[in-house]
Amino acid sequence: MTESKQPNTKVIILTHVAVWAVILALPYLLNSHYDDSRPQQARRYEREFFYLGFFTNFLWIVAFYLNAYTLTPVLFVKKKYAAYIASLVLLFAALMSIHAFLFTEVLGIPHFSWLRGSALHLSAFLLVIAISTVFRLVKDRMAADRTAHQKQEENLKTELSFLRSQINPHFIFNILNNLVALERMKSPELGPTILKLSSLMQYMLYETDEEKVPLSMEVEYLQSYIDLQRQRFGEKVPMCISLKMPPDGFYEIEPMLLIPFVENAFKHGVGLIDQPAIDIELHVQAGVLFFSVKNKYNAASLEIKDKGSGIGLTNVRRRLKLLYGNQQNLDISRDNGRFIVSLRLNLH
Repeated sequence: MTESKQPNTKVIILTHVAVWAVILALPYLLNSHYDDSRPQQARRYEREFFYLGFFTNFLWIVAFYLNAYTLTPVLFVKKKYAAYIASLVLLFAALMSIHAFLFTEVLGIPHFSWLRGSALHLSAFLLVIAISTVFRLVKDRMAADRTAHQKQEENLKTELSFLRSQINPHFIFNILNNLVALERMKSPELGPTILKLSSLMQYMLYETDEEKVPLSMEVEYLQSYIDLQRQRFGEKVPMCISLKMPPDGFYEIEPMLLIPFVENAFKHGVGLIDQPAIDIELHVQAGVLFFSVKNKYNAASLEIKDKGSGIGLTNVRRRLKLLYGNQQNLDISRDNGRFIVSLRLNLH
């Protein structure tokens, strides 16, 4: 699973600065004509109004961020609309007071009209507030979506780990039964079998922590497990095994993904069954894995075994759905006393 990337603070600040620089410069870039033939008094007021407009624009920047980071989250989002509107009225009055101070005291322009000034700047103020509010709501929505995505990823990791952990006890239970059977038969294969079990446990405990492993390792794991079952049952259970790796190409797969189907075949395909047989086939074609497991089963004992099982094929189907979505197709059927599992998996 990949971690969701957090926004870069420096990039955000530079983006805001660049946007405001363009917005503040745009009116002067579009109206760069300066008529030098007018009277000196008119040209003097024009320069002063130019500076007044430039400094007033910074008041809109203050209003934008004050509304975005204080008024909207504290009042608007919490549906305190009356307090929000009252705060905007006070904010506009405060900004107009600063504008009037700049108009009369700093720039020395006489005859400031509050009514005319307010009417002139009200539309700009409302536009800034509207954009600021939308900016904050969109920002909050993106943050909520990002948090929800992170939670979904963590939940997915937790669920996959849980499903994988359900597989391990069942596997260990089966292999320990194999060792007990070999010990009772005083088989010379007990020592090599323990070594093989050790390698399998190493794979299960260390390699399965990875999100994916090479397909060759998973196939080798399956083959070793089947070999252990061969040692246990010998010729009592005929097996037709074909695990073919592609001659070229490197493929990966989630660990412990295929073993439940093989375990299920040996769990339900041996015992009180007339002429048991297990067929397992695996091959890769054009990046697609084809895997099938067939075994005979006894319908009378199937339900009893399922009650004592640590896992079920339902969990395996769930795991496949979580990992591959519609890039996999699992078909499980019963036909003439045979239990058939067919899996098609897009390894890309």
